[in-house]
Amino acid sequence: MLNKALNADTAPKAVGPYSHSVLAGETLYISGQLGIDPTTSQLQDGVTAQAEQAMANLGAILKNAGMDYTNITKTTIFIKNMADFSAINEIYGRYFTKILPARSCIAVAELPLQGLFEVEAVAVK
Repeated sequence: MLNKALNADTAPKAVGPYSHSVLAGETLYISGQLGIDPTTSQLQDGVTAQAEQAMANLGAILKNAGMDYTNITKTTIFIKNMADFSAINEIYGRYFTKILPARSCIAVAELPLQGLFEVEAVAVK
């Protein structure tokens, strides 16, 4: 099986030496997405705006691979403050309505660029 790196023009550039995603067979491994606006390359203000943008960035990467949110089987969410858990759930829940993927949510000490929310995912065609 040959792995293929995929980068979406409509998602913000990676903040390090990695691809937006890697397709391995029928499985797409998506790198963590911060709430960076792809047009300005700046983080959105506040955790809810960052979560909305990060989920939109995730969608752009899925679309680039010919998939959508229904293909996601697992997500991992990293948040700066567990007090934001309810607000994050509300936003996250708008993107998954039929099949809810498996998920972990972890509070972390720090995220790249001082982000407040990051999401990574695994999707299958």
